[in-house]
Amino acid sequence: MDQRKTSIIGWAVCLCPVTTQETPMERYFEEVITSRERLREVKGPPIPRSAVKDIGRIDDICRRFIAACPFIVVATRGEDGQLSLSPKGDPAGFVTVLDEKTLAIPDRLGNGRLDTFENLLINPEIGLFFLIPGNGDTLRISGKGYIVRDAELQKGLVVNGKAPELVLVINVENAFMHCPKCVIRSKLWKPEQWPDRSNVPTLAEALVAHAALEDTVPEMQAIIDRDSVTRLY
Repeated sequence: MDQRKTSIIGWAVCLCPVTTQETPMERYFEEVITSRERLREVKGPPIPRSAVKDIGRIDDICRRFIAACPFIVVATRGEDGQLSLSPKGDPAGFVTVLDEKTLAIPDRLGNGRLDTFENLLINPEIGLFFLIPGNGDTLRISGKGYIVRDAELQKGLVVNGKAPELVLVINVENAFMHCPKCVIRSKLWKPEQWPDRSNVPTLAEALVAHAALEDTVPEMQAIIDRDSVTRLY
């Protein structure tokens, strides 16, 4: 076989990886499910009433839930494809329903990373998880996110005399309530059954270790405590 044919064959082999090679996960576990067919074979079809509960808009039920909610988790995807989760909290009802397809969330002071906004500049897809203290049911909303500056809108989101510099606006594409089983299993709202937290690391401990800071843990904790009082808004 001449050199040219050998080069062509080698190039083709590089473009066609061997499909029988195990993935890292498959080396560790008995089975890694990789198809929807196999997934449904194991778990069965969805419950009929759950399969049709997504209404794709904010109706009165969603609006009432949002009005009572002081805490959400926002999911976005970065340029590297990695997902990012960001918690957001404010007085109940801080997420404003502008209309049945549009939500507005004020951007309060944070750590300055702006992960959510940086991600939205690349990928507009966004997911929201609404959680009400003491309540088992939750609300899930997804759609497209936009970074907005609008004087009238910002003025309506003032807290402690301070308006947000930016507003996260979501065009709603999916919206549905979620069952309480996860909250029941976790005993999330039962203080008498909460786990022991004596060995849970603090943010101060994590920052000193992970960022290799020269500050001591007590010094870092003092900064965090002061920040929690002076930089909420």
